[in-house]
Amino acid sequence: MIFVFTIITFISTLAGGLFALRYNDKLPLILGFTAGAILGVCFFDLLPESFSIGNSNPGPGFISLMIAAGFFVYMLLNRISFLHRGILYENGRAYLSAGSLSLHSLFDGIAIGLSFQISNSFGASTAIAVIVHDFSDGLNTVNLVLKNNGNQKAAFKWLLVDSVAPVLGVISTFFFRLSSIGFAVCLALFSGFFLYIGASDILPESNTSARSIWAPCMVITGASVIYFASRIIAHF
Repeated sequence: MIFVFTIITFISTLAGGLFALRYNDKLPLILGFTAGAILGVCFFDLLPESFSIGNSNPGPGFISLMIAAGFFVYMLLNRISFLHRGILYENGRAYLSAGSLSLHSLFDGIAIGLSFQISNSFGASTAIAVIVHDFSDGLNTVNLVLKNNGNQKAAFKWLLVDSVAPVLGVISTFFFRLSSIGFAVCLALFSGFFLYIGASDILPESNTSARSIWAPCMVITGASVIYFASRIIAHF
């Protein structure tokens, strides 16, 4: 069963990215959806899960600290990596953003594998949750590269990395077990990363590029898709 879900995860991520490549002429509106989806994953998926797992140990205070650490560490990396302007600057930003999403996808795969270590039913529900938002992950990865002056070839390469990442994550769990504390801390750090990417990077760009009511509508749509998907999965 775990192998079936792993393959579907790969397909879902790849499909989202190919969709973004096909309709890149609609990039400003897609950026709005991307910003909403990234913030939705943060608010409705990563944050609740990190607090739920780490509520008693290490505690909500420490989880909050890790979220803030993720936000500010990403901000510092964003600045340190881009001391020079021009194409190198933009490509560096694209690689950092796409790399962060790929690491998140890797952790998605780890989450699937660790969930199956608990039980098949819990593993299946986790896998479904990952598959639902991995379409957005693929779309987001392509959009981040294209937004920062990356070409379609570079975007497709990062899409392949993002698609393979959860597969590698699942495979890795055959060789180790992550403690609940470590799991909660990783989720909190990624929450901080995604808060910065969504709110400080993509959202302002989408509002500047698409000066119409459709831009905020797409942001709300992206967040809503993730919200309702997370609520549906919660009933499994």
